[in-house]
Amino acid sequence: MKVAITGATGLVGQRLVDRLHKSHQVVVFTRSESKAQKIFPASSYPNLDIVVYQPTATGAWQDSISGCDAVVNLAGAPIAEQRWTESYKQEILTSRQGGTEKIVEAIAKATDKPKTLINASAVGYYGTSETATLDETSPMGNDFLADICQKWEAAAEKARECNTRTVILRFGIVLAKEGGALAKMLLAFNTFVGGPLGTGKQWVSWIHRDDLVNLIEQALLAESWQGTYNATAPNPVTMQQLADALGRVVNRPSWLPVPGFVLELLLSDGAKVVLEGQKVLPTRTQAAGFNFRFPEVQAALQDLL
Repeated sequence: MKVAITGATGLVGQRLVDRLHKSHQVVVFTRSESKAQKIFPASSYPNLDIVVYQPTATGAWQDSISGCDAVVNLAGAPIAEQRWTESYKQEILTSRQGGTEKIVEAIAKATDKPKTLINASAVGYYGTSETATLDETSPMGNDFLADICQKWEAAAEKARECNTRTVILRFGIVLAKEGGALAKMLLAFNTFVGGPLGTGKQWVSWIHRDDLVNLIEQALLAESWQGTYNATAPNPVTMQQLADALGRVVNRPSWLPVPGFVLELLLSDGAKVVLEGQKVLPTRTQAAGFNFRFPEVQAALQDLL
């Protein structure tokens, strides 16, 4: 199989490339050729090609989609890395909706069209709640992130018009020690000032990075998969429970919470990603036959750390 991957140099993308390149031909789409070459040296990745592209612009790069059997679209500006100024909020939207539109445009123009599109989305689609239990049948929320996810998914759904099987995976918080929320929490715990972010009552719908990669691979190979699936472990936890589990694994105290106002000062609206959550279950994912290696957060953290 020949698989095109956007966002391949990111936290999830790198691990996905590592998984696929040994048995499939992989085409990495990147804005920085030098960065991709450093991460994926030709000596170690002989079945990998690198295509430089501008994600939201029509260009010659789109020709490289033709002849691919599948596209995995993971690209998008980071959500919780900086303040949500008006310009950055526009970048968050454009990098997802606009980038996906250009991928679908490339699929439509291809003479040899990909049979499958796996497109990322996020559990932010559902909005936030401390009380609701949500799954793939739940309605969208009414905040900024829900609107982003709806537009992102709508752009991907248009690939169906090209007779391309389309699978949308709504990612939860991806646990990996190399980056994301876990790396930020580890920094605090390793200096003995660890604890929950905010009140600790908010839900964290999480997934071990390897389970997410397994899920993407199964979605690629299982032709019966169509539509939307939650990419979250079957046992979400509160932020307090996550902090307690992390403290046990790294043998550090977990009693010192990071006040919400501190995160709001640093990230403005972006703090909502960790201060407000949602309890999301992978109902349709499990019904489709996917088995999580790490359904419990304690075992997931032990494996990662």
